[in-house]
Amino acid sequence: MWLTVTVTLENEQLKAVFTENGAEMVSLFGKEKRIEYLWQADPKFWGRHAPVLFPIVGRLKDDHYRFGEQSYELHQHGFARDQQFSLTKKTAELVTFTLSSSEVSKSKYPFDFILRVTYQLYSDKVSVSYNVENPSSKELYFSIGGHPAFNVPLTKEGDSFENYHVEILPYKKRKQIGLVGNYTDLAHAQIKDIAQIALSRKTFSKDAVILELQEEQTTLLLTNKKEDCGVRLQMEDAQYCGIWSPYPADAPFVCLEPWWGLADDLTASGKLSEKQAIHALPAYAKFTGNYAITVF
Repeated sequence: MWLTVTVTLENEQLKAVFTENGAEMVSLFGKEKRIEYLWQADPKFWGRHAPVLFPIVGRLKDDHYRFGEQSYELHQHGFARDQQFSLTKKTAELVTFTLSSSEVSKSKYPFDFILRVTYQLYSDKVSVSYNVENPSSKELYFSIGGHPAFNVPLTKEGDSFENYHVEILPYKKRKQIGLVGNYTDLAHAQIKDIAQIALSRKTFSKDAVILELQEEQTTLLLTNKKEDCGVRLQMEDAQYCGIWSPYPADAPFVCLEPWWGLADDLTASGKLSEKQAIHALPAYAKFTGNYAITVF
């Protein structure tokens, strides 16, 4: 069994707590309004806070893929969220956790990799950086994403889940990708003018709301009708985002998820190199994906 080692970053406005288990943020507390913004992983609904999705986002067909002449089993969102990272850097404002390939990881994912997850506080904001390094002479195939869950409602008095909404900024037409079961249905994706998503249980009756972002700077603004508290999740270059809460459970949280990857499509061949939105990182190259969470 692993020891649950936590690391705290704190400034005048925020207190954030992280764990080496999965390099996961487990608390984001705003001092001014005394609000815990991050979902506290009640297993009755969903026993995670903000897992790191690597080396896949979503689910593979039958939880398997092929690479070379071999078939491998890999479950939803990959294995990083269940691994013990190493604490490799710590300052007053910054912490970095690192996970490297091993003989165990290669039994399900035959690649050399170094994954670094860095969190840094800036006044009322925490920035998140994913750095994937390919230390080998062969291409590295991967996807990566974030899955932070935020309490809804954020306040206890006179507030409700249905009183909240998510704005997508800037306002523009975007491609919405539906799910059929666990898999994306790219053939029937629709271009929609989506400026705001009202939260209700019905919103997630077909699972996550998935939007294509085209690697443009995009902000998801979670707030209530009064706009007196909330979360801004700003993505610099994510390809997609997911907005999710479990259905039909009356779960008091919503996830705002920046993704550099997608679940397998209904037509997926099963070959990792042909997977939709997969990244092929050249030998000795690095990939960086960034997003930031601001609270108010």
